[in-house]
Parts: sequence; C-alpha cells; structure tokens
Amino acid sequence: MLLRLVTNELIKIFGKWRSYIGFAALAILMPLVIWGMSKGSSGIEQSMTHQLQNSFIITGNVFNGFLATYFTMNFLWIHIPFLVVLVAGDVVAAEGASGTFRLYLTRPVSRFRVLTSKVTATGIYTVMLVLFFALMSLGLGSLWLGTGDLIVRHNGILILPPEMAWPRFGLSFLFATGTMLVVAALSFMFSSMVNNGIGPIIGAMAVIIVGLMISNIPIELFEQIQPYLFTSYFDIWSKAFHDPIPWKEIGGNAVVLAVYAAAFLGVSYTIFLRKDILS
Repeated sequence: MLLRLVTNELIKIFGKWRSYIGFAALAILMPLVIWGMSKGSSGIEQSMTHQLQNSFIITGNVFNGFLATYFTMNFLWIHIPFLVVLVAGDVVAAEGASGTFRLYLTRPVSRFRVLTSKVTATGIYTVMLVLFFALMSLGLGSLWLGTGDLIVRHNGILILPPEMAWPRFGLSFLFATGTMLVVAALSFMFSSMVNNGIGPIIGAMAVIIVGLMISNIPIELFEQIQPYLFTSYFDIWSKAFHDPIPWKEIGGNAVVLAVYAAAFLGVSYTIFLRKDILS
C-alpha cells in the first residue's frame, strides 16, 4: 500500500512543470560552466597553484574534471537548496489549494501513511536532483576535461590522486544529500501548515537566506549562535576533502542536521494529523 502511495506521489511531483526547473537549470548551467572553463580557466588554475609555484615546477594542466567539479560545488551549494524548495514546499500545500485532500482522505488509508508517502517521494526527488548534479558536474566534467590529480585548499595545498579523488567525491555528494534532505524537510514543514504553495516556498527561502547570513557573518554575537543553525553545516560536503577526514566533526555536524530534520518532520506530522481538512 505504501509503495503504491509513494508511486502516486512521485507521479504527481513529476507531473508538474516546476519539478523540472532544477534539472533544466543544471542541464543548461553545468555544460555552460564546463565549456567556459575549458576555454579559459587560467585565473582559477593560478589561484589554486599559487602556493605551489614557489616550491615546485608545475608542468601540464592541473585543471581537469575533478577541479571543475570541486570549484562548481563551492558556489552552487548555496543555490541548490532553492531548487529543492521549489518542489518540497508545494507537495502538501498544493493538495490543500486544489481541494483534493477531502476526497483523497475518504479512502481507507490513514493520514500518517498519506504524509509518509509524501515525505518519501519528496526525499526521492531530492536525492535524484543531487545525483543529477553529480552526473552533470563530475560525470560530464570528467568526460569533457578528463581526470587527474585534484588540488584543494585545506591547511595549505592538498593534492589528491585520482584513486583518492573518486571516493572523496562520493563522500562529498553523500554529505551534500543529507544537507539537502534537511532543506526538503524544512520546506515540507511549511507546506503542511498552509493551503498555498507559494507561501511555503517563500518562507523556506527566507529561513535559508537569514540562516546563511547569520552563519557566515563574522560577528561575535552571531558566532555564538552559528553552531546551533543547520545552515552552518551546508559546507559539510567540503570536509570530505580534508586530510585526514575529520570523522568526529562530521559526525557532530550530522547529528545537528538529523535533529533539525526530525524536528521539521515532527512538526509536519503533528500539524497534518490534527489538521481540519475543510476543502
């Protein structure tokens, strides 16, 4: 029964044009970025190798699909949450706006299962979006620019050979997926509160923007709050490229993110199970 409900929810999600905005944006943006980098990336390359040039003789091109993906992840992970919000904020609210809940809930299925199917479908969509980003960045970048050593900055310069870069990218996308699932849970919580799809999207975006500002502005007052904000851990993906990998720190970050996700979903279930369905 639950599998059928999840399938129905996925059909609903992918039946809306807005669900393809994120995929379309990545499908257009990533080839454009990689093409641009292939034509001229001397500024990025010089920035990454500046500290090495005084100590080593560098030959060949250090700019490859790994470095392009790493560079892209640095600036896109602030924007990917907004692509997730577009769909997750509409999953429950759209049903209320269209007035289908009253008919939907007359079927012999509990509200808990209905909401669980929507949560699961939203999570699947989020994972698919992150996987598509990985495909368009790491996959396309590797085919277009080739692979090689990955140069990253962490306590100086760290050079990762290809056999280490692949698993590190796997970990980074895994960590990033966890962060995006928290964003989806936040949007889902707002979506369960109202019967209008626009409100949850704007509300979730506002929370993320304010959270990111507080998480990144180096003010003493904000620095005391930052450890308790989930937006402070949006860069957890980058810890996969540290040497050694700070597993204890990552575990602590993951616990904070999991607590936030559980709280957002807990509020969603509490509201939806007690909600008066009037339309």
